[in-house]
Amino acid sequence: MTLSTPTSQNDPHTPLRDDVRLLGGLLGDTLRQQVGQALFDKVEMIRKLAKQTRDGDTHAGKELNHVLEALTDDELSPVARAFTQFLNLANIAEQYHRVRRRRAWQCVENKAPQHGSTGELFPRLAAKGISAEVLWQSAQDLDIELVLTAHPTEISRRTLIQKYDDIADSLETLDVMKLTPFEREQQIAKLKRDIIAAWHTDEIRHHKPTPVDEAKWGFTAIEQSLWFAVPQFVREFDASIFEHTGKHLPLTKTPIRFASWMGGDRDGNPNVTHTVTEEVLLLSRWQAADLYWRDIDALRWELSMDACSAALRDALTEQGITDSTEPYRDILREVRRRLGRTRDWADARLRGELNVDKEGIYLHAHELMQQLTLCYESLIECNMEDVANGELIDIIRRVACFGVELLKLDIRQESGRHVEVLNAITEYLKEGSYAEWDEDKRRAFCLRELKNPRPLLPKILNAAPDAAILSANVQESLATFNVLAEHPGEALGAYVISMARSTSDVLAVMLLQKKAGVQKLLRVVPLFETLDDLDHAPSIIDALLSLPEYLALIQGHQEVMIGYSDSAKDAGFLTANWAQYRAQEALTAVAKKHGIKLTLFHGRGGSVSRGGAPTHQALLAQPPGSVQGSIRVTEQGEMIRFKFGMQGVAIRNLELYTTATLEASLLPPPAAKPEWRTLMDNMTQISLDTYRKTVRETPDFIRYLRTVTPELELQLLPLGSRPARRSTSGGIESLRAIPWVFAWTQIRLMLPAWLGTGDALSTTLNEGFTGTIQEMIRDWPYFYALVDMLEMVLAKADPAIVSYYESHLTKDAALLELGATLRQQLSNTTETLLRVTNRKQLLENAPVLRRSINVRTPYILPLHMLQAELMCRRRENEGTTIYDHPLMVTIAGIAAGLRNTG
Repeated sequence: MTLSTPTSQNDPHTPLRDDVRLLGGLLGDTLRQQVGQALFDKVEMIRKLAKQTRDGDTHAGKELNHVLEALTDDELSPVARAFTQFLNLANIAEQYHRVRRRRAWQCVENKAPQHGSTGELFPRLAAKGISAEVLWQSAQDLDIELVLTAHPTEISRRTLIQKYDDIADSLETLDVMKLTPFEREQQIAKLKRDIIAAWHTDEIRHHKPTPVDEAKWGFTAIEQSLWFAVPQFVREFDASIFEHTGKHLPLTKTPIRFASWMGGDRDGNPNVTHTVTEEVLLLSRWQAADLYWRDIDALRWELSMDACSAALRDALTEQGITDSTEPYRDILREVRRRLGRTRDWADARLRGELNVDKEGIYLHAHELMQQLTLCYESLIECNMEDVANGELIDIIRRVACFGVELLKLDIRQESGRHVEVLNAITEYLKEGSYAEWDEDKRRAFCLRELKNPRPLLPKILNAAPDAAILSANVQESLATFNVLAEHPGEALGAYVISMARSTSDVLAVMLLQKKAGVQKLLRVVPLFETLDDLDHAPSIIDALLSLPEYLALIQGHQEVMIGYSDSAKDAGFLTANWAQYRAQEALTAVAKKHGIKLTLFHGRGGSVSRGGAPTHQALLAQPPGSVQGSIRVTEQGEMIRFKFGMQGVAIRNLELYTTATLEASLLPPPAAKPEWRTLMDNMTQISLDTYRKTVRETPDFIRYLRTVTPELELQLLPLGSRPARRSTSGGIESLRAIPWVFAWTQIRLMLPAWLGTGDALSTTLNEGFTGTIQEMIRDWPYFYALVDMLEMVLAKADPAIVSYYESHLTKDAALLELGATLRQQLSNTTETLLRVTNRKQLLENAPVLRRSINVRTPYILPLHMLQAELMCRRRENEGTTIYDHPLMVTIAGIAAGLRNTG
């Protein structure tokens, strides 16, 4: 398999095309050797026909359809795998090319710095009047937390990810190292071995991952990339800060930290229990101790010198060492021993041993940091600053970022579960039914009991038959709070309440934590998800912050989570997006009114309809004053791999998060003009009406979804531990937002990201507001980002592919008519957007992305056509499983080709 693309010595993307050509050629060699020349020839014929079809050859399209329909059952999997493997290899090449381009920006003198870099931002801040002191203070006050979540969007198996990492390493070696001809030949031979190994590795999991599997996958992302990327990024960021302010960041400061939902997110996932949470907390601590043990073991070999400070000598004396010739090695030996002890303790607890001695283990980051900073300060005092700023400072910065727990674990639970717990308690206490009380009575109960020292359920969980009066759900919820009480506060992040709709929802969690004896109360974060929830969020937070008893518990800081997925599924992309913006504006004003620091937690996904705009652009589009140096963002599923799987790419994304947060804080975007707000209100009402009329009121809509898209077949793919549905029956409401987006993406209709928006824009233009719309694009970063996201998703949509699915999967006239209507709406939306932007084609101003989509088409198109054929065969042969595996391969391949799932 090859790519026939012209090259130019002056084209910065020529090396990318060379890499893709090399990998494609090696994959072609692999196919010939492993499955035979005949199948290779068939794959090549399909690719060439797909390319001709892309270029408008209708005869080639018919021939391609004939070839794919004629494939035997035995040929389906290898053909699907061939195109999927190529797209995976192309992704690896593109990822590495991002590293190459960043290096190029940094190496070329007298060239404008890369957009979004500190080199580009800091001079611009100075030109806008931001002083060096303000920049330095803002940099050290940055509080960015990225929350890794295991939503079912990551397709690739961990086994394959390691092989892909090896392929990326080989591309870097070929690119950077000056190799002899023999060394180059050997490196290419290694590439081929890795591609052969990937070919013989099943890309599809045979079992759904457990929550613990998902957590381990998150740990792998840290171990293989971020563990190295974070200190390197902080090193670069600190150097830039020093260059522009004359001062370094404080030694133990890092602008970015990480948390996780893997093993803590129990909302709608019965597989996440208190025992799972306990196991994940212990595994995380074990992993951190193991990584630090390796670091310290290597550092001891480096720090062999004998000169040290009096403070370090005193520390050694306290350990009984009075005449050390290698003081750093001696003190680090004790550090290594304690890390080993911590690792052994966690391992014993994981094996089920309950009474394991905690003596001598690291429970808190400051214990490890103290000994490392002692070594650092000693080296500085002894005129060995260069040594201090080597591997030692990197380890110190890892401790600042990852602590001794690796990832702080968030807990998420639905508000109704807490109502159920408190209802059981009030009934046990003979105080009535909490569930039936109104909001005022619930709030009064929670506030009273927060001040009451008595336990709510004295020893009830330890004594039968009393425990039997509690339902399984209640016992599980109480057991979860007991687990939280057993672990250090710094191992835990936030307690997120989904479906939060009242102040009592927040107070209930505060109360349950306190009564369980949680060492350091987790900050309680209400999550507002639906359109109605977003509209009511400011009044709920205002009421909450008006309670003196609550203010006494939060230390001047409130966090609120904004949900993107469910609000978009509920109201459509445009309406949900504007509701999210307005909610953030109002929440910012409420926090300012009460003198409270607000952190907004953005529950974004990878797709546009789930808030997945480019990081830098998305942060700069936030309402003015809403960032203020502090932000939390979820990184979900395949986006973790995409943004942080490769060290160089991870460094770039960490930089983008940091510079965007600084810019949004120091140079906030302009507030929306009144006329812009009025127009947005009008457009979102039009969009909402169109969206809900289509999704909720069109009689055949659900049938169309389940007939033309692989919505039902997606349940075959063992993506994540959460069920795809909240319930086994019902319509759109029961379907989770992620598979909802995933299904439309697979057939290239992309419906959740544009439905209603085209009607809203078209109506507004026809009413004479063209000038206002174009002013909003030009002067309002929020609206510019919204239009830019819409353009990207429309460029990935393809009505011809949608039509192919329809023609293959249904003869129902009503469904075909609905499909024609939806495709016409898609085309109308595209035409309207081009009117808005004054462009002749989509992505006119983004030629690299346009070319990437175009070049991938000959590889994605056969997968779409194969998927439709497989869905057809599978449905005609109900009960057979022969088509399941190739169908899952096409799902994975399309997701890889589009760089999006849900």
